[in-house]
Amino acid sequence: MAKKRVFISFDYDHDEDLKILLVGQSKHPDTPFELADWSIKEAISENWKEKARSRIKAVDLLIVICGEYTDTATGVSAEVRIAQDENKPYFLLYGRSDKRCVKPKAAKDRDKMYRWTWENLKILINGGR
Repeated sequence: MAKKRVFISFDYDHDEDLKILLVGQSKHPDTPFELADWSIKEAISENWKEKARSRIKAVDLLIVICGEYTDTATGVSAEVRIAQDENKPYFLLYGRSDKRCVKPKAAKDRDKMYRWTWENLKILINGGR
């Protein structure tokens, strides 16, 4: 089975360490995904959103890493809205087991936040949500 291409959405100001951990997990020998690490480090503008849209359109799904302040991360909400507009599947990962994590504002009420374990990640990548 071909590996799924994944875009990671996360709060740059508070959760870059979590993104680095997920990149590390993607190097696991039996990983079912490859990361399209096209993170955009510029101010949010219409041009930024178009770059994000083209990158999200090119992947199979979006992983949203949720931390303590994800609800205030406008970039994360913009990426989730783009995924919704483009009918790209996405899921929310509970990024910090020792803290209260929150969903981005663009997440739907029915969007569940999943515990981040290697086994869960493999299940979620393969559509088990």
